[in-house]
Amino acid sequence: MRYLYSNSAEGVLNRKSGFTMATLTIMDLTMKLPNFLKFVSTLSFFIALNLSANAVANDTASLLNQASPVSVNMPAAIATDVQSVDGIIAALYDVISGGIGEKRNWNRMRSLFIPEARIMAIFPKKESKDLGLRIMSISDYIANSGPILIETGFREKELRRRTEQWGELLHVFTSYEAVVEKDGAIRRGINSVQLMNDGTRWWIVSLLFEAERPQLSLPEQLSNSSK
Repeated sequence: MRYLYSNSAEGVLNRKSGFTMATLTIMDLTMKLPNFLKFVSTLSFFIALNLSANAVANDTASLLNQASPVSVNMPAAIATDVQSVDGIIAALYDVISGGIGEKRNWNRMRSLFIPEARIMAIFPKKESKDLGLRIMSISDYIANSGPILIETGFREKELRRRTEQWGELLHVFTSYEAVVEKDGAIRRGINSVQLMNDGTRWWIVSLLFEAERPQLSLPEQLSNSSK
């Protein structure tokens, strides 16, 4: 009986020990489960991120190998217009000038500028002392100002010029005088023109202008015509 009792007690003890170990193991797993789930979630995120990055890279490579759907057709420039600074500034004034009803050669104007060029105007706001800035693409300028130039007979000429150059970058500060044939009005101001040379020709990159007004007169060194 002692032997059997002893075996029975040992068996009970072993069962208790086994139960205790199992309980501890489940509790341990329960405590570690949140961290494990976080690990799985983080791992899944990085796997998805990697797959997404690969997909974007593949799509980008595919797009780069395709022909662009945007087509930019630059009109051919007249050689004498773009081979020198004098030529391109003279062409800039000439292309917008003409009598009433006289058509302008807008393709010639486009040929002077890079496709992304901007023409900008500083102007006083109505009923305010503040100044505004109008920013236009070449097409914007042609669409908005073109009809007015033709209707009023607008002619503009250069008065004087100040030029600074470094490498292929060039800045021209050119004062102008414009005459409106329709009403005889005379307007003056300054065109600030940025240009670059690509090794074969000159390009206008941007043009910013401001007209003379009572509170703002042309500086003496730029107010009289040199011609």
